[in-house]
Amino acid sequence: MSSRLASFKGPSTPTSSPVQQRQANSSAPPSPARIVESTYHRKLRTLLQELRSTTETWDDIVLIDGLKAAKSLVDTRTELDNSLARTPNRLPRTRIVGPTLEAMDQRISELDIVLMKLQKQFRKMNTIVESLDALVIEAHKNKGWQWVEKEPLWTTWPLEKFGSGYVVSRVPEILVPYHRALSGHIALVNILKSHSISFDESRDAILKWAEQPWLEEHGWDAGWEDLCSVEIDRWNR
Repeated sequence: MSSRLASFKGPSTPTSSPVQQRQANSSAPPSPARIVESTYHRKLRTLLQELRSTTETWDDIVLIDGLKAAKSLVDTRTELDNSLARTPNRLPRTRIVGPTLEAMDQRISELDIVLMKLQKQFRKMNTIVESLDALVIEAHKNKGWQWVEKEPLWTTWPLEKFGSGYVVSRVPEILVPYHRALSGHIALVNILKSHSISFDESRDAILKWAEQPWLEEHGWDAGWEDLCSVEIDRWNR
């Protein structure tokens, strides 16, 4: 990301020709302060801010609700194993096993709810991406391909570069890592549901749950937050 953002800063060495320098400056995009925003500027900013908010909610669900339920399930299962190991065989174990199994079932239900919430956030992401594509199509009809594909909105990126029609760096590609992350969380919940799972396996599952490896390099924070702060005026207002 640092190398990509460095390209926005222009030449890093001074020029020997003042005339050439003035010509280069005259071709630079206008500053955001001088840009009169259209409906397309405002809609794009709103859609991308909604997408960012959705990914933030995703992380809260995973790292707060999901992690709490997963850890509680493993802790409850470990406590049951330890209690049974200390209990003589001649004593009735139902007093220990019954309530603990109920507590474990409750944690499993909470994990299922977490998956439902993640699926809901992923559907929201899809809806936002569809709205973004519709915005690009509408702009093509009303503003023309030259404006959509060549005219910088605020800094250097035209509207087309944010949509699915562009070859690289397009926003819709963010759906891929989040879909893989969703599939990974579903697999981990299925692993944690098994009462025969070992403690080491449970610990590894929880670590993978928190790491979200698919999002480490391709999630919103890694791929888009810094770029939007450069390319979109009033991004954090």
